[in-house]
Amino acid sequence: MSFARRMLAQPRSARRKAAAAGATVLLGATGLALAVTPATAAPAAAPTTAASAQATAKKMIDDNAQYTCFDKIVDHESDWDVNASNASSGAYGLVQALPGSKMASAGSDWQTNAKTQIEWGVDYMEDRYGSPCGAWDFWQSNGWY
Repeated sequence: MSFARRMLAQPRSARRKAAAAGATVLLGATGLALAVTPATAAPAAAPTTAASAQATAKKMIDDNAQYTCFDKIVDHESDWDVNASNASSGAYGLVQALPGSKMASAGSDWQTNAKTQIEWGVDYMEDRYGSPCGAWDFWQSNGWY
């Protein structure tokens, strides 16, 4: 059996691995050679679930009381949806930044990355209210923060 036929007889995943490794495929007995180095697309980012966003926040906010306050705000504001958008105000993301593009100061991936949104949100809460619990106290009195 020729090299090309052996390659084609392998499962597609095995052929892809061989090609991705830059394997040289000999085409039949003609002596022609073709170097195969396919372009590989970046893996698609998995959608951020509420549970994964919460786990990320838990890792980033060491103090359990501060995490609990942050959790309450985010739960009310966006239900832990990184893509949450308020049609009337234009607020965006987990912490409903207004405008959402403010979060670009924490990272260029602010529209889709929970970690970036959490980082920006915690910084905002600390700068404006002293802490996430300070922000939660304000939220409870005003229905916004």
